[in-house]
Amino acid sequence: MPLNSLQSKLSGELYFDDLIKSIYATDASVYRMLPLAVAYPKNIEDVKQLIQYSKENKVSLIPRTAGTSLAGQCVGKGIIVDVSKYFTKILRVNEKSKTITVQPGVVRDELNNYLKPFELFFGPNTSTSNRCMIGGMVGNNSSGTTSIQYGVTRDKVLEMHTVLSDGSEVVFGELTTEEFLDKTKLKTLEGKIYKTIHEELKSESIQNQIIKNFPKPEIHRRNTGYAIDELLKSQVFSNSDEKFNMCKLLAGSEGTLAFTTQITLKLDELPPKKSIMVAAHFDSIENCLNSVESVMKHDLYTCEMMDKTILDCTKHNKTQEENRQFIEGDPKAILMCEVKAETSKEVELLANNLLSNIKESGLSYAYPILKGEEIHKANNLRSAGLGLLGNIIGDKKSAACIEDTAVALPDLANYIAEFSALMKSYNQEAIYYAHAGAGELHLRPVLNLKTSGGVKLLRSITTDVAHLVKKYRGSMSGEHGDGIVRSEFIEMMIGEENYQILKQIKTAFDPENIFNPEKIVNPLPMDKNLRYVANRIEPEIETLLDFSKSLGILREAEKCNGSGDCRKLPEFGGTMCPSYRATRNEKDTTRARANALREFLTNSNKANKFNHKELNEVFDLCLSCKACASECPSSVDVASLKAEFQYQYQKANGVSLRTKLFAYNNTLNRFGSKFPQFTNFIFSNRFTSSILKKSFGIAAGRSLPLISNRNLLLFIKNYQETYRRENYIKKVYFFVDEFTNFLDTKIGIDSLELLNNLNYFVDFVDHVESGRAFLSKGLLEQAKDVANKNVSIFKDKISKDTPLIGIEPSAIYTFKDEYLKLADDKTSAKAIANNTFLIEEFIQQEMELGNIKPEQFTLESKTIKFHGHCHQKAMSNQLSSFAVLNLPKNYKVTIIPSGCCGMAGSFGYEKEHYEVSMQIGEQTLFPAVRKASEEVLISANGTSCRHQIKDGTQREAKHPITILKEALI
Repeated sequence: MPLNSLQSKLSGELYFDDLIKSIYATDASVYRMLPLAVAYPKNIEDVKQLIQYSKENKVSLIPRTAGTSLAGQCVGKGIIVDVSKYFTKILRVNEKSKTITVQPGVVRDELNNYLKPFELFFGPNTSTSNRCMIGGMVGNNSSGTTSIQYGVTRDKVLEMHTVLSDGSEVVFGELTTEEFLDKTKLKTLEGKIYKTIHEELKSESIQNQIIKNFPKPEIHRRNTGYAIDELLKSQVFSNSDEKFNMCKLLAGSEGTLAFTTQITLKLDELPPKKSIMVAAHFDSIENCLNSVESVMKHDLYTCEMMDKTILDCTKHNKTQEENRQFIEGDPKAILMCEVKAETSKEVELLANNLLSNIKESGLSYAYPILKGEEIHKANNLRSAGLGLLGNIIGDKKSAACIEDTAVALPDLANYIAEFSALMKSYNQEAIYYAHAGAGELHLRPVLNLKTSGGVKLLRSITTDVAHLVKKYRGSMSGEHGDGIVRSEFIEMMIGEENYQILKQIKTAFDPENIFNPEKIVNPLPMDKNLRYVANRIEPEIETLLDFSKSLGILREAEKCNGSGDCRKLPEFGGTMCPSYRATRNEKDTTRARANALREFLTNSNKANKFNHKELNEVFDLCLSCKACASECPSSVDVASLKAEFQYQYQKANGVSLRTKLFAYNNTLNRFGSKFPQFTNFIFSNRFTSSILKKSFGIAAGRSLPLISNRNLLLFIKNYQETYRRENYIKKVYFFVDEFTNFLDTKIGIDSLELLNNLNYFVDFVDHVESGRAFLSKGLLEQAKDVANKNVSIFKDKISKDTPLIGIEPSAIYTFKDEYLKLADDKTSAKAIANNTFLIEEFIQQEMELGNIKPEQFTLESKTIKFHGHCHQKAMSNQLSSFAVLNLPKNYKVTIIPSGCCGMAGSFGYEKEHYEVSMQIGEQTLFPAVRKASEEVLISANGTSCRHQIKDGTQREAKHPITILKEALI
C-alpha cells in the first residue's frame, strides 16, 4: 500500500518528504538512518492504522517523543511515530492516592508545574526535564539527579494503556497471582504474553540464573535488556506480597514491546522547602570519587559530579558563564552535595555536619556553600553538561557509548580507577560527570567518528568497558537505555540463557517484529549507521560569512548534538526557539535547521549545495533571534546559518521585490522622510495602506511604521552647534541607527539630551547604516560593504576611553557579532566590538563607577514592566536595562519573563508569518502587558518589540532611555 493511502486514513499527519525524513534521521546519539516516513498520530485509531499498515507492508514503527535519546533508540528505517504533538494531555490527578494519568507526550517539568498546587511531584528528573516527555522517560526508565531519594521511572509506573502488535488495546497494571494466572488462560495476544512470561520465569533454576547474572540488585539505575529480574520480585515468582505488574517490564523496553498511549504514575510529596548545597572542590578525580561513599551517608537529595572538561566548556557559553560564579580556582572535579529540610535551622545543621565530614576527609580543597538561586544556577551548569560537550571545536567529539555505566557505590572508586587506566591505555582523556551518588558517571571518550580509526576505537573502548562493567556486576546502561549503542553487549552482560528469555518475550509481544526492531534483541552492530561516513571526503563549502571559528559552516551545523534544548516551552524561560513554541513542530526547532543544513551540505550533489527548497522551508520560520547562540549549550548560531543560506539560495533563485523592499527600507525611509506627512498619510490611510500591503505581501492586520517628522541627523547638526562641553566625564561616540534616524527620532533626541545633562560629551562621525536589514534578508554582499565602511570609519576613534554606544539593540550589536564575520579588517572589527555598548550597558557601567547617581533623578513613584530585545538577551543580558530603569529611587521595575516578541524585524510584517508572529507574542508578552494597569509603564528597547506590543495590545511601550530622560531633575 502506498504511503499516501495511509496518509488519507489518518486524522493526524504523515510526512515522507526529504526534509522531514532528514530531520528525523537522527536523535541525540551518534546514529543516523533515514526513516521511511514520519507520523503524528492524533488518536488511538491513528495508532491502530499505523500498526495495521506496518504489518501489511512489513515496515517498522519507531516511537518518539522529544528525540533526546542518546543511544539511538529513536532512529530507524521504518515510520517514526512522533507523539509529542498530539498525545500531550494531562488526563486526571487523584490527590488522595497521589497518582496522575497522562498521555506520553506530556513534558516532565510541565507535569510538575501542574502538580505544584497539589504539593505533589513526579520524582525522576533528567537533565532534559524541560523538554523530555513521560513516554520517553518510561521507554528509557529515566532517573536523573533525584534517583538517590525518589527512585527511577520504573518505580513510579502503575498502569499503562497500550496498543499491542495485533492492534488490540490492553491495559497493564497490578495483578495478584490469581489474576495473573487467569490472564495466561486468555486466547488472545495478551494471554500469550502472560503465558510466555510465566513459562520462561517460573523455574527456580532460571530465577537463580537471572539473579546471578543480572546487575547487582542494589544498583537502582539499571536497564540492561528487559527487566525480568524485577518481575521475579512479585508474588507470582516469589514469597513477597508485591503484586505482579507488567509495567516493570515495559519501563525501559524502548518501545520494542507495545505502543503506549496512556500512563498512570505514582507521585511523591514535594521535597522539603529549605536547601543547602556544598560544592566540594577536588584537585583530582580520585579524591572526588573517594569522597562519595562517605558523603552519601548524609541522606543527600543530590550528589552530582562535574569534571574539569565540563567546567572548561562552560567558559565559552554566555548563559553558563553566569552560573559558574561559585567555582574557586581550577578544580579537576566538583561534587555537588545537597541536603534539604523543612526549616532553616534543620537544614543548617545537616549542612554543617556534611561540611565537617568533607573537611575531616582532607580530600577537598574548597567547599563553597550555595543557597537559593545559587543552587539553581549550579544545577543548570551541571544539567547543561551534555550539550556543552558539543562545544569541542573540530571533528573530535565526546562519544556517547560508555557514558551510562553504573556500579554499586562501594565499587565506584575501584571501577573508575580501572576505567581510567583503561582509557590511558587508549591515550584517552575521558570526561567524567553526573550522578556520582548513584554509582553512575557519564564517562565519555573523545573520538573522531569521521575516521575509520575513530570508529574502530568506538567499538574497542565500548567492548573493553563492557567487560569491566561485567566484572563488577554493574549495568552497562544506567539510565540512557540500550538502543543501538549498547544492545549488542546485552547477551555478554547477562549470559546467553538469559538473553534467550529476552528474545522469547520480544517474540511473544511482537511476533512480526514491527515495534522498534534491532534494539535490545537481535540488535544492529553498534559501529554501523553512524552520523558520518568514515574517511569521507569533507565537502568544501565557500561562504561569505566567516565561520572559521567553527572550522567552517558545516562544522557549525554539526555542533548540534540533538540535545533538544530548543524544544523547551515558554513557561521554562529563555527565548529559544520562538517558532517551535508557536507551532510545536520539530521542523521549526533550532535542531531541525542545523540537522537539515548538515544533511544537505553533506549529501547534495548540486554545485550550489544550499540550493534546495527543503532548506528554504526549514529556515522559513527562523526569526534570527540569536537565542540559540547563547541558550543552546553547543552554541549553534542558526541566525548566521540562516543569513548565509539566504545569501547562497538567492544567488541561484534571485531576490524577490518584497525582500528588496525590506532590505533597502533605510533608503526608502530616507526618501519618505522628505515628505513625512504625505508618506504617513499613505501608510496610515486604510485604503492606500491596504493597497501597499496587498502589493508587497504584508499582513493586512499589521500597522505600517510611520516616519518621524524630525530627522535625527539634522537634529545632531544643531546639537553639535548648541552643546559644546569642555569639562565632561567622558567622551562617547553615538551611532545613529537607521531605525532611530527616521522612525524613532524622539528616542534618539532623548538619548542625546540625557547624556548631555549627565555631563557626557557626545561626538558624531558620518557613518553608514548598521546593515541589519541586509543581514536579515541574506544580502550579505551589501552587509559586508556596510561592515567594512563602518569599521574603517570607527577604527581610529573607538577605544576604552571613547566607546561607541547605540540605542537599537539589533543595530548596535552588529558591531559585536556579524561585523566580526563580515569585515576584512578583523583586528579593527574586534577592537571596536570590545568597546561598543548598548546605551543601557554604558549607563550601567557609569553607575558602577559612581558617575551617575540616583540623586540626579526624580523621587516620584512609578511602576514599570520591561521587555528586552532578543539580541540583548543573547549577546548581553537585560540587567543593564533593569538597572537603568531602577535609577530613580522610587521606580519599581520588573522584567517580563518573555522570550521573543514575535516581530523580528520584517518577519512579523510578512503575511505568511503574521499568524505565527502573533502566536509568539501571545505566549507571554501580550498577556503580561494586558494584565498591567494603565498606570504601569510598559518599556521595550527594540523598535520591533514596541511595534509588536502596539499591534498586539494597543499599548504604547517606551524606550528605557525616554523613561530615564523624563525622570531627570
